[in-house]
Amino acid sequence: MNYFNYSRRQANEVYVGATPMGGAYPIRIQSMTNTVTMDTEACVEQAKRIIEAGGEYVRLTTQGVREAENLQHINASLRAQGYQTPLVADVHFNPKVAEVAALYAEKVRINPGNYVDAARTFKQLEYTDEEYAKEIQKIRDRFIPFLNICKENHTAIRIGVNHGSLSDRIMSRYGDTPEGMVESCMEFLRICVEQDFMNVVISIKASNTVIMVRTVRLLVEQMEKENMAFPLHLGVTEAGDGEDGRIKSALGIGALLCDGLGDTIRVSLSEAPEAEIPVARKLVDYVLKREGHPYIPATEAPEFNYTHPSRRETVAVGNIGGDQLPVVISARLNNDLEVSEQFKPDYLYCGQRLPENRR
Repeated sequence: MNYFNYSRRQANEVYVGATPMGGAYPIRIQSMTNTVTMDTEACVEQAKRIIEAGGEYVRLTTQGVREAENLQHINASLRAQGYQTPLVADVHFNPKVAEVAALYAEKVRINPGNYVDAARTFKQLEYTDEEYAKEIQKIRDRFIPFLNICKENHTAIRIGVNHGSLSDRIMSRYGDTPEGMVESCMEFLRICVEQDFMNVVISIKASNTVIMVRTVRLLVEQMEKENMAFPLHLGVTEAGDGEDGRIKSALGIGALLCDGLGDTIRVSLSEAPEAEIPVARKLVDYVLKREGHPYIPATEAPEFNYTHPSRRETVAVGNIGGDQLPVVISARLNNDLEVSEQFKPDYLYCGQRLPENRR
């Protein structure tokens, strides 16, 4: 009988400023500022709070060339104050912005869905093979010069696919599916490999945790088929705040971390950015505690119930136990909340209404 231990997927090493990731490096934790990128002082102060909370990368939105150029001042101010944490530029729609950002940030995130392809218009949902090939060539023409700038400046990139921003071209062949998200990413990765540019991180996100988990697993499977091992950035898009945001992130990110996937994570909460860091740290620390624990696949040890636990046998009492479905019992503790007499917990026992003398 073979025993297996939890182990992390072996990914390429990627150099992001002074904080490399992938390979044997720790799972990195990051957050994103919500300040205006042209406000240098506000960005620097918020970045410092993220870093002091434990953030290892700080991402900033860069809507235009002016914002991309201002990264130079934000970066310089942080370095002057002794902070060496890498900055990541978040770019959409404009390849020129990505090219400028690559001069001043340690990593640039681009979205394949709108880097070259037009934003979704739903006007052209059918492409001939020739039209499709021309669009791929258009990607090459715009993407390769950007890779050359990144090579010259030792800038890493993140290819960040979002479920909600697939292009009309991808939608025409694959629909709004995990397969479409994977192909949108692979188109860019194949160019990176062809150009011998390996300083690449990948994210493939959705607000639906089921889609997010399935798509990342599908992407890893496809990369293995094509002999790629790029590191993964994990996150659930717009998870929310409070318990809901934390639970949603734990489900999506946690499931993949348990698979051994993930080299950097961001928990996306609609709260102060520094509040994301302890949540991410707790997820990573919890999963890493499983390292070294024995695991026996059910296919190799059918006599054990490690992966398929069975329900304990009990005697039925009323409508509880035996072969019946579990019963949920709720206690109403708010005296101001009116509850129908038939649903008051102290009037019910095993689904049966108690007689007056036993209430």
